[in-house]
Amino acid sequence: MVISSLADSLVRGVETVGDRVSETLFEPVIRLGVTGLARSGKTVFITSLVANLLDRGRMTGLVAQQEGRINAAYLQPQPDDTVPRFDFESHLSDLTGPEPHWPDSTRAVSELRLSFKARPAGLLSGLQGPRKIHLDIVDYPGEWLLDLALLEKSYEEWSHETLERIERRPQAAEFLAQAKAVDLAGPHEEPTAQALAGLFTTYLNAAREAGFYDCTPGRFILPGDLAGSPVLTFAPLPVSGPSRRRTLQREMERRYEAYKSQVVKPFFRDHFARIDRQVVLVDALGAIHKGPQAVEDMRRAMADILSAFRPGRNAWLSQMLLGKRVERILFAATKADHLHHLQHPRLTAIMEALTREARDRAKFAGAETAALSLAALRATTEEMRSHDGVELPCVRGTLLESGKKAAFYPGDLPEDPAHLLTPARNGAEGWLGEDYGFMAFAPAKLTLRPGDGPPHIRLDRAAQFLIGDRL
Repeated sequence: MVISSLADSLVRGVETVGDRVSETLFEPVIRLGVTGLARSGKTVFITSLVANLLDRGRMTGLVAQQEGRINAAYLQPQPDDTVPRFDFESHLSDLTGPEPHWPDSTRAVSELRLSFKARPAGLLSGLQGPRKIHLDIVDYPGEWLLDLALLEKSYEEWSHETLERIERRPQAAEFLAQAKAVDLAGPHEEPTAQALAGLFTTYLNAAREAGFYDCTPGRFILPGDLAGSPVLTFAPLPVSGPSRRRTLQREMERRYEAYKSQVVKPFFRDHFARIDRQVVLVDALGAIHKGPQAVEDMRRAMADILSAFRPGRNAWLSQMLLGKRVERILFAATKADHLHHLQHPRLTAIMEALTREARDRAKFAGAETAALSLAALRATTEEMRSHDGVELPCVRGTLLESGKKAAFYPGDLPEDPAHLLTPARNGAEGWLGEDYGFMAFAPAKLTLRPGDGPPHIRLDRAAQFLIGDRL
């Protein structure tokens, strides 16, 4: 078994080096990871990005498009035969059809390959013809990314950290009562394990609904074909010290380690470790609306997310021999169309402050980072409304729940992000003297001109940062 495993690893390594030599020297491949936590708009982002790279009339911020160097862009079969294809055509139909609606959210890994024929820039433009560049977009749930931190923790460490973090959350009350009452040294009984795992899963879903972002293990929320399996039937318990055979504690430890080895590690090896560009989408407005605790939880989640990356620069030789490192990371606050453009700089500043710790760590390791606010699909229009003699910058759109048209003023975001982050760090229960509203809008009906993709806000700037240097 050991010899077979070593041989398999060696063959894998040789094949991987061969693939990297081909990619690096002949047809460059950019692997762009797209992730974000719940309701951050990953599916809409990918759909609109691909549509706007195919029809680039609205991509004026993409330098290669400005300079007329992109001859063609087209979809090709993806290189990974075992990964589901991102259903671009269906999602685009959802957003641009006669009755537009938001597509279903990401529940598993999917992939799409978009290929370009583009002329090089600079001195080489007159010496070389168009070359082929592949963009492989990998879509995966942000909850799975947070699971990578589990690889560094034992069951006892994870249990202690998790129980301490959720101690004061009302959503966890029922689970905590059962966890504290169980006999850890007693014999393992499957109904007890299933009951504890079920209560913990109920807590995770309730916590995510309440605006918390540290909802791991991620497969408990998005189990897929693992639902009901032993690898998802464990929970954090107040353990202390080693366990004895055939006890509940020993079985929980075993299943936790199985989760890491059979679920988390394959995801890292097969998908995450091959990414060299990454965008992390964040529903910052939703967190602000939910209050200071949600904002602080989001800030910590951003730091945890970055700890999963291997940031740095991809020199061509190290890329061929040692594997890829994430060399560019974009943190993007989504749903900027829910604010008048006058407030967009403030949303971007809040995003920069929220991710400061994460971005500093990546920059130190050699990666390039950026933060901005965007809307992958613009669902509103802007207008000024007079109220008590004051002109208020509003947005107008179709309300998601009622289908009615409405103008909405969400409140003024602070110029100084510290006015949000300081009370969040200090554990404040609510915003002092402020009330930040949030309204869910449905996608607007669209009539697109030939050559134009769906309307957006700063999607072209995001594309330029993520892939512009390679086109």
